[in-house]
Amino acid sequence: MRTVTIEVAGIEATQARMKAAFRGEPQGAFISFPSHEDLWATLTPNRWAILKAMTGAGPLGVRELARKVKRDVKGVHTDVQALVLCGVIDKTPDGKIEFPYDAAHVDFTLKAA
Repeated sequence: MRTVTIEVAGIEATQARMKAAFRGEPQGAFISFPSHEDLWATLTPNRWAILKAMTGAGPLGVRELARKVKRDVKGVHTDVQALVLCGVIDKTPDGKIEFPYDAAHVDFTLKAA
């Protein structure tokens, strides 16, 4: 099973993971956001529904995805473009979209201000 960790991480943590990867240490798959605010602004409820529908589904067309999430094609297309631009989902060479994971783990800590 291929799992991605969606996290809030600073540049230091990301750089440390990258250095470890260059040393040949397996790191797994991560999608990192610099702040909680950026995570929530990017992964809105409608976009979470898109990720849920795409998890383990393989490449999909936007119309097929819109049917799965029971939304209009234009709205899904707009959300898909935002997710592709942020690097959360991939576009395949044939124009379909893919979230190439079988599971997603969300990891962050809220601290006192």
